Amino acid sequence: MTLKVHIYWIFDLLLSKIYVKQVKITNKSYMKKMILMSLLLICGVTFAAAQAEIKFDKLTHNFGTFSEKDAKVSCVFTFTNVGDAPLIINQAVASCGCTVPEYPKTPVKPGETGEIKVTYNGKGKFPGHFKKMITIRTNGKTEMTRLYIEGDMTE
Repeated sequence: MTLKVHIYWIFDLLLSKIYVKQVKITNKSYMKKMILMSLLLICGVTFAAAQAEIKFDKLTHNFGTFSEKDAKVSCVFTFTNVGDAPLIINQAVASCGCTVPEYPKTPVKPGETGEIKVTYNGKGKFPGHFKKMITIRTNGKTEMTRLYIEGDMTE
């Protein structure tokens, strides 16, 4: 996003310099500058267009009913990088300390899949229904995605 802003700013600055000095420059130097600016603009737009994009198979997982005796349950959220640049997961944060997400620390190439494993530990928690949120932050087109886990823990 900031790259586009910088490219437009540079383009605007160069144009203003050319038009201010247009009387003093020859046609040859004017053409060279215009060609250079056009190439910079095309390269910048092409570079800015390449972006990662994360797509999950599902955003919610329901553990159903499970016993307080086996209070630790896990699930896996599978995702695919459907963009055209490497996807980096910067952060995966749960809404509670009883929920721990594990995510890949290395970039996921375009077209490849990855997994986020989420473990809920209900030990010491009150039995009943729960719903927890996991916030995923990436370098992708959608910078933030929320995943949810829920279930019913019985005594």
